[in-house]
Amino acid sequence: MARFKGRSWVLAARTFPGRRPRSRRRERPEAAGSRSGCWLSTRSVAGQVFLLQLVIVLLLIAAASVALVLQVQHDATSEARHRSLAVAETFANAPGMPAALRSPQPTAVLQPLAEAARKDAGVDFVVVLNTKGIRYTHPDTSRIGHHFLGSYRPAVKGHTITETYTGTLGPSVRAVVPVTDSRGKVIGLVASGITVSKVSGLANRQMPILIGAAGASLALATGGTALVSRRLRRQTHGLDPAEMTRMYEHHDAVLHSVREGVLIVDGGGRLMLANDEARRLLDLPEYPEGRAVTELGLEPQLAQALASGQVVSDEVLVAGDRLLAVNNRPTDRDGGPPGSVATLRDSTELRVLSGRAEMAQKHLKLLYDASVEIGTTLDVGRTAEELAQVAVGRFADFVTVDLAEPVLRGEEPLAVGGIEMFRTAVRGISDVHPFYQVGTHFSFVSSTPQAQGFASGQAVVEPDLREAHGWRAQDPEQTGLAIDYGIRSLVTVPLRARGVMLGMVSFWRMEKNAPFEEDEIALAEELASHAAVCIDNARRYTREHTMAVTLQHSLLPRALPEQSALDVAYRYLPAESGVGGDWFDVIPLPGARVALVVGDVVGHGLHAAATMGRLRTAVHNFSTLDLPPDELLSHLDDLVARIDQDETSESLEGGAGITGASCLYAIYDPVTRRCAMARAGHPPPAVVAPDGSVEFIDLPAGPPLGLGGLPFETAELELAEGSQLVLYTDGLIEDRRREIDVGLELLREALAHPGRTPDRTCADVLDAVLPARPTDDIALIVARTRVLGPDRVASWDIPCDPAKVAEVRAAAIEQLTEWGLPAAAPDMAFTAELVLSELITNAIRYATGPIRVQLLRDRNLICEVSDNSSTSPHLRYAATTDEGGRGLFLVAQFAERWGTRYTAEGKVIWAELALP
Repeated sequence: MARFKGRSWVLAARTFPGRRPRSRRRERPEAAGSRSGCWLSTRSVAGQVFLLQLVIVLLLIAAASVALVLQVQHDATSEARHRSLAVAETFANAPGMPAALRSPQPTAVLQPLAEAARKDAGVDFVVVLNTKGIRYTHPDTSRIGHHFLGSYRPAVKGHTITETYTGTLGPSVRAVVPVTDSRGKVIGLVASGITVSKVSGLANRQMPILIGAAGASLALATGGTALVSRRLRRQTHGLDPAEMTRMYEHHDAVLHSVREGVLIVDGGGRLMLANDEARRLLDLPEYPEGRAVTELGLEPQLAQALASGQVVSDEVLVAGDRLLAVNNRPTDRDGGPPGSVATLRDSTELRVLSGRAEMAQKHLKLLYDASVEIGTTLDVGRTAEELAQVAVGRFADFVTVDLAEPVLRGEEPLAVGGIEMFRTAVRGISDVHPFYQVGTHFSFVSSTPQAQGFASGQAVVEPDLREAHGWRAQDPEQTGLAIDYGIRSLVTVPLRARGVMLGMVSFWRMEKNAPFEEDEIALAEELASHAAVCIDNARRYTREHTMAVTLQHSLLPRALPEQSALDVAYRYLPAESGVGGDWFDVIPLPGARVALVVGDVVGHGLHAAATMGRLRTAVHNFSTLDLPPDELLSHLDDLVARIDQDETSESLEGGAGITGASCLYAIYDPVTRRCAMARAGHPPPAVVAPDGSVEFIDLPAGPPLGLGGLPFETAELELAEGSQLVLYTDGLIEDRRREIDVGLELLREALAHPGRTPDRTCADVLDAVLPARPTDDIALIVARTRVLGPDRVASWDIPCDPAKVAEVRAAAIEQLTEWGLPAAAPDMAFTAELVLSELITNAIRYATGPIRVQLLRDRNLICEVSDNSSTSPHLRYAATTDEGGRGLFLVAQFAERWGTRYTAEGKVIWAELALP
């Protein structure tokens, strides 16, 4: 394996002087932090240098200290010797010294002089001896007269003695000098001594200088080491020598073992480094480093790309008989040296495989897009169009989708062959095409590929349609147009889902593209399989939706009943996503009153529609009892709770339960203009006054039906004639893209226009408030109030007295005559008189307190008798021996219908008589 050539590194160092090679290597977090503070680590170069400097400085300091100590010791000893000798000689040669020695009392004369000399000279002692060694003087007077302890005998002979000894004060030096008379005879001795420590002050003065110099040396060494360490860390990015060695070895091994060529080119276009793979791929000469890239014999385009340093990404360039994928990146970003690094990868053998892989990737992308784009709606036609749209331009030039006729209705085809097909979708690279148009009904000829695929359930390929005589038999004129247009190849695949054949999809290619091959059948079948499932889902939804709509329409009122209290218009819009459980109703009640009801069952589909029908029937049944709104909602709440219990038990077995419903029930009386209403979890109604002002009635908000536990409340209000009462479901005002308050405000603005008919109001409200894509059913009722005027209403208050019956009968006949009824129908007066008489008599017999009689001339003649009793009369057959019991029987025989309703004060017995 080739290694980095030494001259390459030298050349690189010369080429980029002073530039730090940029490295992308990141320090370990713990190492980066620790090295910045612990640069004296012995593992680093700086630490090792500092340790070496420290050892050298310490050795120098130790040597200097030893030398200083020895020198100081030598100098101190010599100085002590000289001083002691000088003091001794000076004192010995002092005038009068011989005379003092010969005096009778030498000590008395010499002791003061010796002490004075000792103090002035700074020595430890000055002692005068006789020739026998007996002291005449001594700093310690107790020692005078004692024998001298040192060596003195050579001095007696006339010699000077200097010696070193260790005394009580430490190392000392003493000198003994003879004292001679005028004839040269030794007559005495003078000894002087001094300790060495007294003359060693030089060492004390020089030692701080030495220590300071040593500290300064250490400081300079530390500072220099820190500077060197910082520069080394910057140069080596915090790596210690072992790591640098390991990194070099790893990089060298990777560089020359990687199966990609690596070239490093400097800013002048010269090759700085080439690994083994690059040498092999480019067939480089020996030792190419340092030469210009353009001089290496490379292909011009490749050499230009490498020398220019331009950015290249996976560009395929020719190098001899090879195709190389080249990537080139500059190295001068982020402060790096000028130049570029290029990687080379041999892609010759991969071109064919990459082409196949690219095609497979496109096919996978097509299948993925098909899974996302096909089946976005539950519409059969739209799903077929999505199949055609996703394949055009990516798999085929044209796509046609043909479905069996029953599929469009949500049904399953019953036969395998001979089914009438419906051209559902056509898409292509051009809007002009030579195929049947969308909406065309036809049948495949048995010899066509489509008929064969539909019968066998297998895909069929026709590589060249010019030779496909069976296909041309379908419609020679039409297929001839296709051939002339340039259609050359076909693959047709059956649309089959859950064992049901739904139709055929045909993929067509022009002659400019390669014909379909056998290995492309799998892709076509995958597309058709996914689309078939989506189409079948849409077909099933269409069937269920059609059934639900049919059921819902059969349960909703087909026409409004005739009544005189309200002028009513309505709108009902099913949701786009499915049939819901919204309903409405207009129910005539006795006494010319009318009940309006709007409800909403939670959920969608057949279950919601069926539940809605049950609730609507229940409301009709409860309304025949003429119950107040709150009582009717209470009965309806009990019913929904029972339904919910039944559905919950079924849901445990796999069925679907309901979660509740909302309802608003209102009763309008055209005589009193009073409207009583109650709601159960339903939006409040709106009232539009004749002047156009809009008010949302603040009804007590009862809980939704089915929850139970809370009562409902009835609210009453008086409506002016010509007012519009607006009832609606929440689908009108609720939308995912707006708040419910916004919907209510839009509704208020749409209603605030006086003088419109109810039908016009419905149209304007839907135009202004209807969401763009309704997600729920919408039921809207607009009822304009009418009033039965005094000319059509007559009433009398009578006491509970049978004698007053005749007076009331007479007044009633008079009122009927005023209305012209006896003239139009002679029997009308007799019948009315008989019914009133029976009803009043019955009230007088069973009730107490005042009785009120009222006649209403509406579509029928309505006779009402009210009292304060809560007992209700019952129709029965009277026996032959009974004296009574035949009154109500007669009323039932002559009246169109009759009944009883309860009020807060008692009850009302009413009967309706047909008008001529």
